Amino acid sequence: MSSAIEINPETGKKTFNTRAAKANEKITGKGYSPVKDDSLTSLPPPPPGAVFNATEQARYREFKEARRGAADYMALEGEFSKYLEDVYSAPPIERPALTDECEILVVGAGFAGLLLWQKLQKEGFIDVRFCEKGGDVGGTWYWNRYPGIACDVESYSYLPLLEEMGYFPTMKFAAGFEIMEYCQQLAQRYGFYKQCLFHTTVESTDWDQSNERWIVKTDRGDSMRARYVILANGILTTPKLARIKGMEKFAGDAFHTSRWDYNIDLKGKRVGIIGTGATAVQVIPEIAKIVKNLFVFQRTPSSIDVRDQRETSPEEIERWKNEPGWAVARRERLAKISSGRTALKGNDEYLSGKVDYLKERKQHAKKLSQKELIQKQLNTNFRIMEQIRARVDAIVEDPETAAALKPYYPYGCKRPTFHDEFLPTFNKPNVALIDTAPLGVTEINENGVVHNEIEYPLDVLIYATGFQWMATSTFNMITGKNGKTLQQKWQNEGTKTFLGLHSNGFPNLFIISGPQGGGGQFNFTRIIESHSDYVVWMLKTLKEKGATQVDVETSAENDYAEHCKEADINTRPLRDCISYYNGHGEGEPGSLAYYGGAQKWHEQKENAQRTLKPYIFV
Repeated sequence: MSSAIEINPETGKKTFNTRAAKANEKITGKGYSPVKDDSLTSLPPPPPGAVFNATEQARYREFKEARRGAADYMALEGEFSKYLEDVYSAPPIERPALTDECEILVVGAGFAGLLLWQKLQKEGFIDVRFCEKGGDVGGTWYWNRYPGIACDVESYSYLPLLEEMGYFPTMKFAAGFEIMEYCQQLAQRYGFYKQCLFHTTVESTDWDQSNERWIVKTDRGDSMRARYVILANGILTTPKLARIKGMEKFAGDAFHTSRWDYNIDLKGKRVGIIGTGATAVQVIPEIAKIVKNLFVFQRTPSSIDVRDQRETSPEEIERWKNEPGWAVARRERLAKISSGRTALKGNDEYLSGKVDYLKERKQHAKKLSQKELIQKQLNTNFRIMEQIRARVDAIVEDPETAAALKPYYPYGCKRPTFHDEFLPTFNKPNVALIDTAPLGVTEINENGVVHNEIEYPLDVLIYATGFQWMATSTFNMITGKNGKTLQQKWQNEGTKTFLGLHSNGFPNLFIISGPQGGGGQFNFTRIIESHSDYVVWMLKTLKEKGATQVDVETSAENDYAEHCKEADINTRPLRDCISYYNGHGEGEPGSLAYYGGAQKWHEQKENAQRTLKPYIFV
């Protein structure tokens, strides 16, 4: 076997052989399969005259406020750091610490990193190095390999570079395992493995003004210099736990869903799962098939919409083979309907270009005001939620369980989920729903979970408690020109960026899909693609201008931050809730997600690219 780092004697360039071994053979599966029962793949009709009003809104607010005393979340530190261990790959390959320089250093090897590399080398930027804490490519699809995992966005639009790869997903909603393998194929095709340091976590990134370089230090002892740094490590990368009394006492096996331990055999075991969010909705139907008892501890019910999974047909594959640009065209059509439930349902007739639009748009006699538009959306969302609640009653046999499973909040307040086997799972005799609203699980002991003075003995405890959003720990590691970290700047001044991609005082730093990062698309890979195209454009612009640095004007940053705030406030009635979207109800308006819509973000981006006024070139 060759050494971990080899130097080409002719060019002096390094080649990295630091890829970890592939995952455990036990990690297999196809994710969510098609369901043949028509009663499970359709929603009941909306009730006539259903209109969202102030009374309903007040009711939902009561639920929201009751949750404020719920257990907060904690980082995986100390004895709980074991839940962060990489259980998927072989130990890191030993290598010497690096103290050299590269032009571009990218953090992350998920879709953002893979797309960046494809686009950068296409434009001649090849002095690029990647750092990835995992043992392989894939990002979220590397870490999340739980049973039943599948994509929520149709794979024909979600997976990038399909035409370039000549690849056709096997299912409309591809399994996570298939997506992970596709990431590996992309990496092989474009030579990514030669550019990446795996099992390498960036611990600090400091701007050296005298040398106009970023100093990047890692947990492998590296102290590397780079002219440009690109953060492509995603927004949901660090798992979190709910802070529960006695967690450390549990004597059985326990793990987080993002580090699924396939060495633990669940067959015939008493299993508890804490959480009923997007991950748990996919996990629960799968493990219920093999466990002796499954106890589902729910604080907040999810909205469970129809999935209607299907296999990719041979006819579709043959048509796409002879239709140049099919994937790009389909992705663009999905982008046009990229808000709410419409995008997720993604009508095949429209997405394939057979019809011009999903449905005939209603023509209004006059232009609706912002208040009228909000009310119209609230009415629509309320009707959808009434259908989703009616679906629970139609499927779940036990009235008490059905009542607990019905979501009480506006559509989209909690991340919408889609599944046709989740609700029927609660009709199984070995599955029990433990409704812990509003405060959630408050105690764990050596035997299992305790709720309302009832002990639920468990052999295995699974935490499906989600992730820290926007990776604030990463931002706390980046120190700019003024000696402050990016997080400190945002804490003191409020979150301020330009387009979500730059922040003043942090030259030559680009943030992919960070706070205020626009694109306004439900299809996350399209946002990544837009951001990657922008970064490549900026690097080319710097080259053309003979500049080596780019920062943004304070005025441009302030204006954009104000725009983000206004957009958030104007649309906030649609999100009268507590979720990770709004920092669990504590986030400042405009500080996290971007609510201005795709068109407005792209308009601002294109205006900046045309005029170059927001930028400081050196």
